[in-house]
Amino acid sequence: MTQKDITFVADFLTEHFNEAPELYNRKGKYFNVERVGQYLKDEDDDLVSPPNTEGNQWFNFLKNSTNLKESPLLFPYYPEKSLHFVKRQMEGVIDQCLQKPADVIGKSVHQAFCMSLYKTSQSEDSIPQLFKLPFLWNDKASNIHYVLFTLLESSVSKIYILRRHTDTSRSVSNGIIAVEFGNFLNNSINESSDSRCYSCLDAHFYDDETVTVVLKESVDQEGKERVLAQLPLS
Repeated sequence: MTQKDITFVADFLTEHFNEAPELYNRKGKYFNVERVGQYLKDEDDDLVSPPNTEGNQWFNFLKNSTNLKESPLLFPYYPEKSLHFVKRQMEGVIDQCLQKPADVIGKSVHQAFCMSLYKTSQSEDSIPQLFKLPFLWNDKASNIHYVLFTLLESSVSKIYILRRHTDTSRSVSNGIIAVEFGNFLNNSINESSDSRCYSCLDAHFYDDETVTVVLKESVDQEGKERVLAQLPLS
């Protein structure tokens, strides 16, 4: 150890582990604890060495501002408490703020229609993940809501596009189509008669009229083709 290291440790011990007679009445608290660690303890007890806020510009500003001092928008300050205590207090306030909107929104949501996409076995343990990469898109000009998704086991080479009008009071038919990619790229990539099938890795709406898909060649070998395709929604 260098002399600098020894001095640093000595200064640390001198500052934080001096005898503190004012703490003798507190159980097990005969020495000042390290001042950072006390903030991280998950306890409701007061801090052993609370911070000195004298001269703090923010506190002075609040103290001199009558409107801000009484404002319910400012979160109260607990100089004697740890960060865990403050965190729990803040979580309680946030939960209270979100409860009313959650109740209002929850009561306003209702099922517009039901469409069966697939059936699974009765045993929950054996139910695979079939529904993949649902991507939502809202065409504000036409008031149409779209959902892009794939069904893994039924056909990995298809993507499904579900269409629904955003105004549930209108009697517009719900449209759902499946786009199958299969081996439609054979002529452009491989002139041989070998069958090449493609599955969808990802699909997003590019804009109101175009869907972008990332395709992967469905073969068990290295050097699989990757294709980025733009499909017109029409």
